[in-house]
Amino acid sequence: MPQPDDRKVVETSKAILETMHEIFGPQPSFRPAHAKGVLLNGTFTPTEAAKLLSKAPHFNNPSTAILARFSNSTGLPQLPDTDPNANPRGFAIRFKLAETPRRVHTDIITHSVDGFPGADGQEALEFFSAIKENKVPEHLASHPNALAFVTLPKPTPTSFGKEKYFGVNAFKFVSSEGKETFVRYRFLPLAGEEYLGDAALKDKTPNFLFDEVPEVLKKGPIEFTLAAQIAEEGDITEDNTAKWPAERAVVELGNIKLNSIAEGQVAQQKQIIFDPIPRVEGIEASDDPLLQVRASVYLLSGKERRAA
Repeated sequence: MPQPDDRKVVETSKAILETMHEIFGPQPSFRPAHAKGVLLNGTFTPTEAAKLLSKAPHFNNPSTAILARFSNSTGLPQLPDTDPNANPRGFAIRFKLAETPRRVHTDIITHSVDGFPGADGQEALEFFSAIKENKVPEHLASHPNALAFVTLPKPTPTSFGKEKYFGVNAFKFVSSEGKETFVRYRFLPLAGEEYLGDAALKDKTPNFLFDEVPEVLKKGPIEFTLAAQIAEEGDITEDNTAKWPAERAVVELGNIKLNSIAEGQVAQQKQIIFDPIPRVEGIEASDDPLLQVRASVYLLSGKERRAA
């Protein structure tokens, strides 16, 4: 996972990371966003539709081992699950493609809202700077992308496994025949969506979402459908804030089955650096400039976390 060659991208990424540190304070060994999380083991089983769309190995192998992470928003590892700022929730998946002769993997990173506060790194930096400076209303008045993100509903789910999650950026699938298809990921819970009202939320404990994960697993796996919204000609793929029409086809790519909580949580959470860029044959990054910035921020913060 290398840093981008573009110096401006790296400078912007460093500024975003520093701004987030100033917002949430020093939190050694934790992520600057989505600090509070839990890792789970599981498997991914692809559909025939996935095999037709992409030659990526996890879409063509019978099944693939995965490591998943549910998380709360913000860089505060002790933030109560009941706090509205814990939304949107995060859900990341690492597909373990090979262990030898070297480790090979690809990741999908999503959160529980179909949006993001900026079209590129500079807009993201301006948004976080407004939070730091307590100037969010002024920022929203002149930044429609940020306003759209902030005003999207972000209800608290009854369970991590009863929430839907959306990818931020578009990606290009390449089939074995060379056909190219742009997609945006989403995870759909097999248990259905379920959310808490204000009254019910007041009765919940500060760690209720994390505490209930092992209890849910005792009854069976937590399952999702990995799906992809398919772009059509003319749909914008290089700007995450440009949404595709709701009537675009959504194709099921496979089944996510989470079976157990991963061992060595503290060490693994400190070590793993999820990568927004696929870096695998059959899936390519789009020209969305936010992708390179996100990858740079993840790498910079990951190195800080490992060194702490």
